[in-house]
Amino acid sequence: MSNVIDDAVAALKEKMSNTSFEGSAKFKIETEGSVVISGGSVYASDDPADVTFTASVEILEEIFNGELEPTAAFMTGKLKIDGDMGTAMRLANVFS
Repeated sequence: MSNVIDDAVAALKEKMSNTSFEGSAKFKIETEGSVVISGGSVYASDDPADVTFTASVEILEEIFNGELEPTAAFMTGKLKIDGDMGTAMRLANVFS
């Protein structure tokens, strides 16, 4: 597993530690792999999820660090979303 994926898992665990998110989400990090949030857990995997977010390492780092709003990233084409938009919006609120 790459350091990028390890760092993403750690960042998402921290973000999700004080929230209750129902559903599942996958973050596909271009050229690196995927991280899944499901059932209160965060782990490296390519498991299916209710919604999939796809972006570059740099864009996802900005989102995870609170430097870029997920909605702004989506609206400018920097973040792709596939799947349940309701789940995507609930998760976006965690990052806002």
